[in-house]
Amino acid sequence: MTKVSTTSPREWKKPQISALARLLLGLTILLICLVYSVTLGAAEIPLSKTLASFFTFDASYEHLVIQTVRLPRSLIAIFVGAALAVSGALMQGLTRNPLADPGILGIESGAALAVVGTIFVFGSSSLSFLTVVAFLGAGVTAILVYLLGSLGRGGATPLNLTVAGAALTALISSLTTAILIISQRTLEEIRFWLAGSLAGRDINMLLQTLPFIALGLVVAFALGRQITTMSLGDDVAKGLGQQTAWVKIITAISVVLLAGSSVSIAGPIGFIGLVVPHMVKFFIKADYRWILPYSAVVGATLLLVADIAARVLLKPQELPVGVMTALVGAPFFVYLAKSKVKK
Repeated sequence: MTKVSTTSPREWKKPQISALARLLLGLTILLICLVYSVTLGAAEIPLSKTLASFFTFDASYEHLVIQTVRLPRSLIAIFVGAALAVSGALMQGLTRNPLADPGILGIESGAALAVVGTIFVFGSSSLSFLTVVAFLGAGVTAILVYLLGSLGRGGATPLNLTVAGAALTALISSLTTAILIISQRTLEEIRFWLAGSLAGRDINMLLQTLPFIALGLVVAFALGRQITTMSLGDDVAKGLGQQTAWVKIITAISVVLLAGSSVSIAGPIGFIGLVVPHMVKFFIKADYRWILPYSAVVGATLLLVADIAARVLLKPQELPVGVMTALVGAPFFVYLAKSKVKK
């Protein structure tokens, strides 16, 4: 006699409801961090005046600081953090490489070299042009890393991709350094940007890159089911009818959009794409339909908190936010390299 399942539709929805509740909690925490981000800084501004600037703006010094300096900077931190975290999650799911990250695999370095080279040759350029250049640099670097990783024994294994990314990152960083040594003008223009910084960014810079970030995030979220299947392996994905070549191409486009636009506005900020997906997987094990939006929220929160710390630790001076993320990410990278990377 066939046993009939007695699980009700209401019980089927419990995991999704639980995941949604945690996501909403994460959004609430992000909102709280945003409020503190626009409140804290070199100038002490009470929370009451911060809130008043949104409802009764009067062009006072405090309101101008909040609306023209701190709020745009905080929003940029949110979108850049979300973009880097989602791009890292996409790369880890697609390549099944726990060390995959736009920074570690050289994509950020390639975008940075393209921007530095453009400024060296043409001088200061518009952000829109530099964004396109960053996309090209990120895309070319991603292709080179995959090709170099495929040449090793066993093909594009996680270890081969990591080694290829590290080697290419070293080469690209050397070329970038050489340009900066030759051109003092280029160094003066972008030296703080190269460390990964949100200082001096305004709302116009965010509006110019926001369409690219938004498109990259929409494409990424739409790929959640496909990335979940791809994370099981190419053979399994093909057996389930997955068009693996198209999924890889579309995923690569999304990664380039997210990483390229992030580098163009904030410089090469490392380790967000590496750390955040692993943090998310403590709660969501294998379903990228949830891992990707969770990564966006956690990545935005992490970079926002790192930027707050960069502003207040040495107040009134501030550190590049890339320094703060490296303090967390570098030890985590060593841990992953020792525990999870296998041939």
